[in-house]
Amino acid sequence: MSRTQWRALAAVALLIAGSGVLAAAGPAQAAAPVIPTLTNIRTGLNTGFDRVVLDLGSGPAPAVSYQLVDELTADPSGEIVWLTGEYFINVSATPAAAHDLNGNLTYTGPQKFRTRNLHNVMAVALTGDFEAHLTIGLGVRSRTTVNVFTLTAPNRVVIDVAH
Repeated sequence: MSRTQWRALAAVALLIAGSGVLAAAGPAQAAAPVIPTLTNIRTGLNTGFDRVVLDLGSGPAPAVSYQLVDELTADPSGEIVWLTGEYFINVSATPAAAHDLNGNLTYTGPQKFRTRNLHNVMAVALTGDFEAHLTIGLGVRSRTTVNVFTLTAPNRVVIDVAH
């Protein structure tokens, strides 16, 4: 066998041996994504609007949206969430959760509560915590302007509902 053939054979042997080592090591483990977790829900009366704040842990700020709906439903079951109010606002934050990676609750407050100190918002409910999709429902007295946005350092979702 020529010197070139020996080198080629050695290179192939090394390549096969290296592949075996990589295969034995298994696929590379990707780092789990950091999902901000709900830690608290606060409410406050301001001039001209009611404010609901969702305090979140570290991670990227979630994308937020809201819908005016006829009724609130629990995610993922789809069951109706009964809440005080004439009208309802469904607020969604993604990615966000109310539990950690081990399934432990990070928000231990009430799942539903009345907001007697506010003018328009009558009640708040945690309506969903499924696959990094967090939903909150608000029961309100009247349909009016809603503004939903995020703040960082620390992460918060802010929901302003006009009086």
